[in-house]
This record gives sequence, C-alpha cells and structure tokens, in this order.
Amino acid sequence: MSNFLQLLMNEQIKLYLRKSTWIMYILISVLVVGLAFLSNYGAEQMETYQDENWRQTLQDENAELQKEMEQDDMTQGWNTQQIEENNYYLDHDIQPRSYDAWQFVMENKFLLSLVSLLTIIVAAGIIANEFKWGTIKLLLIRPITRTKILASKYVSVLLFALFTLLYVLIFSWFVGALFFGINGMDPHIVLSQDEGFVYVSVIQQIIEGYGLQLITLVMMATFAFMISAIFRQSSLAIGIAIFLMLSGNAIVSFFAEYSWAKYILFANTNMDQYVNGSPMFEGMSLGFSLTVLAVYYVIFLAISWVFFTKRDVAGH
Repeated sequence: MSNFLQLLMNEQIKLYLRKSTWIMYILISVLVVGLAFLSNYGAEQMETYQDENWRQTLQDENAELQKEMEQDDMTQGWNTQQIEENNYYLDHDIQPRSYDAWQFVMENKFLLSLVSLLTIIVAAGIIANEFKWGTIKLLLIRPITRTKILASKYVSVLLFALFTLLYVLIFSWFVGALFFGINGMDPHIVLSQDEGFVYVSVIQQIIEGYGLQLITLVMMATFAFMISAIFRQSSLAIGIAIFLMLSGNAIVSFFAEYSWAKYILFANTNMDQYVNGSPMFEGMSLGFSLTVLAVYYVIFLAISWVFFTKRDVAGH
C-alpha cells in the first residue's frame, strides 16, 4: 500500500507541475469570471422584486409581456413561460429571491462539460506520454507490479477530475458571492420542470446536477484512459477520445431506429435526460443507464489492464 501511495503522489506531482494543467485552471477561472459579468443583467432584473410592492411588479410585468405577444408572435414562447412563472409566484404568495452565489453555481453546471474535456486530455495522455517520452522503462524497472502502476495512474486521473469539479463549484461560489452576495444557506427558487413549475432548494439542485455529471465525468475519464492504454501516441489517444466524445450524440442519432441503440455508451452518459424527464429511448431509466455504464466501466478497465500489463516495451 505504501508503494501505491508513493506512486499516486508522484503522479499527482507530475500532473500539477505541468504548465498545461495550470493553463486549464486559468481557463476555467477566466470563464467563471466572464460568466459572472454576463449574469449581471439577470441579477439586476431580480432586484426589482425585492421591495414590498413585488406583487404589483409581477402583475405589471405580465401585462407588458402580454402586450408584447399581441404585437409580435415571435415572443410568444418565451413570454408565455415567463407569465406562467410569474403567476406561480403570485398564486403561491412566493416573493422571487434575488440572484445570488448559489444560483450562479447551479447555472455553471454546464462547465462540467469543459471539465470532462480537460479530463479526457489528461487521461488520454497519462499512459501514452510515458511511451512518447521514453519514461515507461524507468517505471517498469522498479520492483512494483504493472497493475499498481496502472492503478496509480487511473486514480490520479479520477482525482484530477474530482479536484477540477470541486474547483468549478467552489470558485463559482466565491465569484458569485463577490458579484451577487448570498441569500442564506438554503435558498429556494421556482424552476420549470417536466411536471411544471416547482419551488425547489437550490442546494439540492446543485447536489443532484453536479452529482449526476460526476458519473458522466468518471465514465469519460475511464474511456479516455483505456484509449491511452491502447495507443502509444498521446496525440492520437487524445484525438480519438475527444472525437468520440463530441460525436457521441451523432452516433446515437444515426442508430436511433434500432432497438439496441439504447445500449450505446453515449446514449447513457447524458444524465440530464432524467433530470428533464425525457429519456432518449423508451424503456430507459436512471437505473438502466447506471447498469449499462457499470458494464462499460468494467470492460474499459479490463481492456486497459490487458493492454498495459501484457505490452512489450522493448525498443521504447
């Protein structure tokens, strides 16, 4: 165990000493701050509901939206939804909360797609780069099994994914607190869901959203790790992994007419389909997707182990 922990520590040190890793975090930071500036308009709009005349404000807004729809049919879709949301506040006597750090964190969930992309880059190169740089022999001549070396690299990839996800969450919260403030430790807002508008806890939405995305993140990291174990060139491994990630939905759509399409990996990695209540195929459920992903997970790890432990490194 001590050998494994030392290997894991070495992998983390190597990873975070690279300039490319810090560039990734700088990119995320710039995007989060930029999103905070863009969110200023929405935050200012919510401030109009914070006085004691908020009911009248919502009623006046509904009248204005209705007038817009009569003049321009193009606005009907968005305006109708906004009127229904305003009516939910009025009917349930709920005063709209001002925009705050928690809502900013909740909305930044989409940044986890970027985290997946960055994790793929790290995972796809973590083994292939050892062959590219010729350092694989230095690892294998040590009195440590290949299985431990492989496990340390895989766990290092998972730690990078987890740390980066937590960085997005925590940094978004601090930036949101700086820009918009904090409305207590358990704020609630009205959201549109499959069954209509509901009054929900923002923190619960954050836990569910980030938690489900973590499942996708682990699967994509494991998939890229397998690609890295198969190919000896990091650029090829990264290219294949990113291409398949970006074209995953297109692949599923191409085979959508077949009943077995629901077993394709990328048909099950989008966990938002269960949050929105609209699975891609009939018969799919969260439990179904988790089972399918578990099977893929075992296969990916088994392939990685076979290629890494049985590969001849002579000549590298």
